[in-house]
Amino acid sequence: DWEDTPFPQGIELFCQPGGWQLSKERKQPTFFVVVLTDIDSERHYCSCLTFYEAEINLQGTKEIEGEEESGLIQPAEVFAPKSLVLVSRLDYPEIFRACLGLIYTVYVDSLNVSLETLIANLCSCLVPASGGSQKLFSLGAGDRQLIQTPLHDSLPVTGTSVALLFQQLGIQNVLSLFCAVLTENKVLFHSASFQRLSDACRALESLMFPLKYSYPYIPILPAQLLEVLSSPTPFIIGVHSVFRNDIHELLDVIIADLDGGTIKIPECIHLSQLPEPLLHQTQMALSLVLHPDLETADYAFPPPRTALSHSKMLDKEVRAIFLRLFAQLFQGYRSCLQLIRIHAEPVIHFHKVQEEQFCVFMVFFCAIEILC
Repeated sequence: DWEDTPFPQGIELFCQPGGWQLSKERKQPTFFVVVLTDIDSERHYCSCLTFYEAEINLQGTKEIEGEEESGLIQPAEVFAPKSLVLVSRLDYPEIFRACLGLIYTVYVDSLNVSLETLIANLCSCLVPASGGSQKLFSLGAGDRQLIQTPLHDSLPVTGTSVALLFQQLGIQNVLSLFCAVLTENKVLFHSASFQRLSDACRALESLMFPLKYSYPYIPILPAQLLEVLSSPTPFIIGVHSVFRNDIHELLDVIIADLDGGTIKIPECIHLSQLPEPLLHQTQMALSLVLHPDLETADYAFPPPRTALSHSKMLDKEVRAIFLRLFAQLFQGYRSCLQLIRIHAEPVIHFHKVQEEQFCVFMVFFCAIEILC
């Protein structure tokens, strides 16, 4: 009874975004993370592990006619999806994947461990404070789980999702999406993988750090809620590729195809780009990180091929480029302020002469003032 529980309403829709359907064959277990936002703008991270169990299809049973002895056809065996969901305000997908995987293994293999004990140990685990040391904990099945919190709560943890987004879409397309979210445009991802949708939305939002995205953020949108795409507000949303025909009818949405590596910008949207020379500098920096051999590709005697960075390190290098970009964008913002002393208290206004070069980022001015 979802109404009497503290869990987000409609969570069963997000466990099976394409709808709850029986299958004729047993499918492999799947895992993805759904992000739900409550009325207080608090995010709930719903880690969902789905597996399939054999069921009996009674509709496949019927009498055999035209024989002396009436018999029954053997009931058809179908497989029904079941989902294990872990709802938390903490964003630790890999830890939750390991915990749900252990619960699934104990259940499927009928191990001599109580499921109630596993869940009780999981719920009673104390998460260390931000910046604390690593902590080992166990669910009680001979396992060892390791949790490490980030140095700051506001610091996004991306793993390899940022590097993966650049591999899927390329430098220019990701920069276009980056400018789209900064200028309050609607961005829609679609893919055949739910996990890739979650990773792409997470990566795009993290590139905005230290700015915070305050509009609807739905990495996986269920089929029953596709009308949300007609919302007049900006958003970052992901949908499964089976709905590609429906989403292409949207006229004011920038659509990114993660599987095909393309983005579609409607003609009615004029997308502002980063100002020069920052755009060129950012493109060159990203090329050197993502394609380190590009600089020496034309050399007659190229140096020994350098090893590519580890995916997690590559992810950090890309994010560092965007942090430097924000520092360059706002390094002179104080010169655009003028002090008016005609009132009892000084009043600060934006300088009209230099307004054009900062118009794209005025929406985020207050946030930067606080950070500085």
